[in-house]
Amino acid sequence: MNSFSEGAALPERICRLPELAYDLWWTLSHRAREVFRQLDYPLWRLTAHNPVQMLRIVPRERLEQAAQDSAFITLYDDAIQRLDAARTAGNTWWSQHFADLSTYSVAYFSAEFALHQSLPIYAGGLGVLAGDLCKEASDLGLPLVGVGFMYPQGYFHQKVTPDGWQVELYERLNWDDAPVERATTPEGHPCAVTIPLGDRLVVASVWRVRLGRVALYLLDTDVPENDPHDRELSARLYAGDHEMRLRQEIILGIGGVRALRSVNVSPAVWHLNEGHVAFVVLERMRELLEQGESFESALGEIRSTTAFTTHTPVSAGHDMFGDHLVERYLERWWGALEGVRPGILALGRHDNGGGPLFNMTALALRTAGCVNAVSQLHRKVTSNMWAPIWHGVTDKNGPLKAVTNGIHVPTWIAPVMAKLFDRYLGPGWWDRHDEPAFWDGIASIPDHDLWAVRQSLRSYLFAFMRERARHSWVRERESLVRVVMAGMMFDPAALTIGFARRFAGYKRADLIFHNPERLARILNAGKCPVQIVFAGKAHPADDIGKGQLQRVYQRAQDPAFGGRIAFLEDYDLHIAHFLVQGCDVWLNNPNKPLEASGTSGMKASINGVIHLSVGDGWWAEGHTGSNGWLIDSGPAADQGSGEDARDADALYHLLETEVVPMFYERDEQGVPRRWVRMVKEAIRTVAPLFSARRMVKQYALEMYAPLMRRHPAAASDQTGVAGKLTP
Repeated sequence: MNSFSEGAALPERICRLPELAYDLWWTLSHRAREVFRQLDYPLWRLTAHNPVQMLRIVPRERLEQAAQDSAFITLYDDAIQRLDAARTAGNTWWSQHFADLSTYSVAYFSAEFALHQSLPIYAGGLGVLAGDLCKEASDLGLPLVGVGFMYPQGYFHQKVTPDGWQVELYERLNWDDAPVERATTPEGHPCAVTIPLGDRLVVASVWRVRLGRVALYLLDTDVPENDPHDRELSARLYAGDHEMRLRQEIILGIGGVRALRSVNVSPAVWHLNEGHVAFVVLERMRELLEQGESFESALGEIRSTTAFTTHTPVSAGHDMFGDHLVERYLERWWGALEGVRPGILALGRHDNGGGPLFNMTALALRTAGCVNAVSQLHRKVTSNMWAPIWHGVTDKNGPLKAVTNGIHVPTWIAPVMAKLFDRYLGPGWWDRHDEPAFWDGIASIPDHDLWAVRQSLRSYLFAFMRERARHSWVRERESLVRVVMAGMMFDPAALTIGFARRFAGYKRADLIFHNPERLARILNAGKCPVQIVFAGKAHPADDIGKGQLQRVYQRAQDPAFGGRIAFLEDYDLHIAHFLVQGCDVWLNNPNKPLEASGTSGMKASINGVIHLSVGDGWWAEGHTGSNGWLIDSGPAADQGSGEDARDADALYHLLETEVVPMFYERDEQGVPRRWVRMVKEAIRTVAPLFSARRMVKQYALEMYAPLMRRHPAAASDQTGVAGKLTP
C-alpha cells in the first residue's frame, strides 16, 4: 500500500523519505522524528505524528523547499544513514555476545502490538509490552520477527455520552495512511495462507511492517475468497463472542506458523506472548507428526524450542473452551492425526473449578521449555495459580522465571528530557541506559535545569489538552461542560496527578473518590491546589469497567471539585506520551496482587513523573523508599471488606502530608529542592532496571540463547535455511 514506494512525487534529493516513513524505526530515533517535524510541523501535529499520511498530503512546494534547505538536508542525510545502520550494522549487542548463534532467529507471537498510533492494532498493556520488546530487539540486533493480526478496524474509538457511558466506535483503517505493505513469498508473489477452520478453509493475506532489523507479519482474513463472517475474523481486536475468540486464536496460531513458512522464515525459538497464541504449538506438532515423529519426540522438540510469557494473574482471565468446540473448529485440521487427538487435547485440559476445559494457558505451560511471569510478585501468584500443572516439581515456583517488564526508553523519553541528558550525561547515554551505575550521573544535573524541563513538560500537556478541547468544541460542537471536562480550567502551575490505563474493576480508577469531601479539600486547598487528569478505555464487554469510567466522568462534572478533574477521551499512544511526560505524579491503585506488572509508571518515572502506587506489579520491586510513594494501608489490608476504605485513607494521607507539601515547598529561586531530589532518584532507579533493554537482554541470556543451544537443529528447515530473516 506504499503510494510513495518509488519516491515518484518527491524531489530526487529527498527521495528516501517514504522509505523512512514506512519503516517504524523512525519512532525509535529522535533524529528521525525531527526530520518530519522540520518538514512540516503543522502537518506533523495535524496527523498525530503520522509521516505516511504527511507525505500523502504535504504540498509539493514544501517538498521542493526542503530539498533546497541545507539544514534539512543535513538532518535528512543523518536519519537515512542511521536507518541503514539500524538495518545492517554488524557490531550489535547480539552479534557481540552470541556470534555462534548468528544464523538463528526468534518468532514472537502476540495478539496485539503497539508500535505507533497510526497502526491501531493494540488495546493496552499487552500490546505496548510487545511493541517495546520488538523495538528493543531491533536496537540490540536480536534477530526477531513478530507475528500477529492486521486488524482492518483496529481497536475502537471511544466516545463518552453526557452521562458518562462509554460508546465504542469502529472505523476502517485507511490503508494509504498506514505504515504497512504486502508481504511477499521468496518468489515475489503476494503472501497468503489457508487455514482449516471447522468444515471450511479460511484464507489470510499477510502484511509486513518494517521496524529496523525487525519485521512483523500480520494476518488479515478480510479477503474476497472468504465468506462474510470469516472476513470479520480479523476485523477488530478483542471483539466478538467466546466462539469468535476461539476462531481468531486458531487463525493466529495455525495461520501464523504457516505465514512464516510461506515467507521462508524458520525460527529457532518460538516465543508465545500470552495464551491467546498457543495454537502455534499444535500446528508445529502437526508438522512434526506428519514427518513421522512420535507424539513424545514431537512434544520434546516443541518444548526445546518454545518460550512462553504469561501475564494474567486472575484464573478467569485465561481463555478456556469446551473440548467439543475445539474439536469442531479443528475438524479439518486433524487430518492424519486422529490417533493422537486425545493426547493433543489433554495438553490443554485444566480444571479451573468449573470442570475440565481446554485452557490455552495450560496448553502453553505444558509445551514450553521456558516460562516466565512479568514481575517478581507475579511469579509467586502464577506459581500458586498453576501449581497442579507443576505437581511433583521440587522448585516451589515450578519451572517459572520472572522477567519483569520494561519500557523502550527512546520511545517514551520526552525530547526535552533527552536533550537534558545529552547535555549532562553525554550523547552516549542512549547506549548505556540499562547500566545502573551510569545513572549516578543524574546528580550532576542542576536542580533548576531539571525543574525547568519538568515545568515545560507540564505546559506541553496542558497545551495539548486545550487544543483537543478546542477542536472538539469547534468541529464536533461539544457543550461547554464537556470542554471544561477536557481540562480547560486547569491551573498551569498546579500539582497535576495522572491516572491513565485500561478501566477494569481491579484497577479502581474511582478509589480516590471514596471520600469526596476529603478529596475536595485536597484539590481546592488555597495556595496548594491539586488537579487530576484521567484517561482510558474499558473493554467493550466489561460493564464493571464501564461503570467505573462513568463514575469518574460524573465526578469530574461535580462543581465541588472546582473544575480540577479532567477526562481525556479516546486514550491512545499519542495521548499517553503527553500524560506520562507532563503530569507531576502518576497514580496507580489496583487491588493487590491483581496487577501482573504494569508499565505506565515506568514511562512516567523515566520522565521525572513521580510514582504513587500500591505495592503491586513492578512497583513491589521498584520502590526504594526515596523514588516515589507507596500506598500502604498496613498489614491488615488484605482483599475483602474495608480494603477500599483503608487504601483510600492511606492515599489521602500521603497526598496531605507528603506529596502536596513537598511539591509546593520552594526555595528563594522557586525550586522545590526535595521534590527535584525525588525526581532524580526516580529517574536513576527506574531507567536502567525497568527498561526494555534490560528486559530483552534477560530474555536473550536466560531463554532465547539456552533454547537455541539446547536444540540447534530447530533453526533449519527442509531447505537448509537456518533462522532466515526477511527484514
